[in-house]
Amino acid sequence: MIDKCAFWNEYDSTAGHICYCELAAFNRPVNPNFLEAIGCSKEKRVECMKTMVYATGAGLVPAELPAPVSAPATVTTPVLSCDPPAEIAKTVVGVAQKKVATAIPALMMLAILAGAYIAMGAVLFTIVTNDLALYIGDGLSRLVGGVAFSLGLILVVLGGAELFTGNNLLVAGYLDKKLSGRQVLTNWFWVYLFNFVGALVIVVLFYYSGIWKANDGGVVTRIINIAVAKSSLTWSEALFRGILCNWLVCLAVWLSLAGKDAISKILGIMIPISAFVAAGFEHSIANMYFIPMGLMLKSSALAQGLFTPAVLQSLSWQAFFINNLVPVTIGNIIGGVVFVAIAYWTCYLRPLMSKEIAVSAKLHI
Repeated sequence: MIDKCAFWNEYDSTAGHICYCELAAFNRPVNPNFLEAIGCSKEKRVECMKTMVYATGAGLVPAELPAPVSAPATVTTPVLSCDPPAEIAKTVVGVAQKKVATAIPALMMLAILAGAYIAMGAVLFTIVTNDLALYIGDGLSRLVGGVAFSLGLILVVLGGAELFTGNNLLVAGYLDKKLSGRQVLTNWFWVYLFNFVGALVIVVLFYYSGIWKANDGGVVTRIINIAVAKSSLTWSEALFRGILCNWLVCLAVWLSLAGKDAISKILGIMIPISAFVAAGFEHSIANMYFIPMGLMLKSSALAQGLFTPAVLQSLSWQAFFINNLVPVTIGNIIGGVVFVAIAYWTCYLRPLMSKEIAVSAKLHI
């Protein structure tokens, strides 16, 4: 057994005994005079190397000291452009604790803002794509629309707001025993309700702005077509599209927490959001704008002769709630909670696994 130094670590895992030199595992440059001072001689490093190879099958302890330098070497740590997944998981739990501690009045206002921001992204998506497919085709039009729709979550994350679908990640904090189930459900209730209020605020403002009259009825036609398509989904279609949607939305939030600067956060958000929009998945908060907006313009579209009554028969408040909002909301919860919050908590924060993963990560750096 090696006499332990400050940088020697040992750990009993389910795969057996693991031991390693922290300096070697992280490949940190160290002043050779410092190594000598702590008793890290050439012979000692050879012994450490043998022990590491025996325990883990690999080792990185150098057998020779680096060449002497005229000035003491500075210990440097590589600057990462983003946090690793294990750190993101810890950040998610910390953010969850702050969210449930938010006072209800502030929570309501932040939820209204989030609902409005997502609706603004939906407005931009509608205007940008109202006739785009005629020029670049359906697939590319969906992709461009996804980039435009990303505006909503970018405003939520960077501007600071409370979004129900993103807050499905609060379950990670519950699993980590940092907050209670009641706190999670209370946050979800108020945020969901006032996300709806925020979305309806944009519906009213956009309706009275008259912008929907643009492009000789092209924008209003696009709005109605989106609303009809969403309210015509079967219950199971809406459910599974909701699952897939919030899997990607929560990953977008997850990636945004990894970024250390605004550009990294924006790109982390934009790629998954563009994917879910282009694929045609269903987002409950976005639909709080899309379908009510279609309902607001239904009479106008009939009066202009843009649609027949038979086409718009499926577009109703009942269809909105029963055929879309309920199954999509359930699907969003499943997608965000099961496939992101629970999955990553299990991989990186579950007590029996977290230490093993941390040691494994160090040994493979």
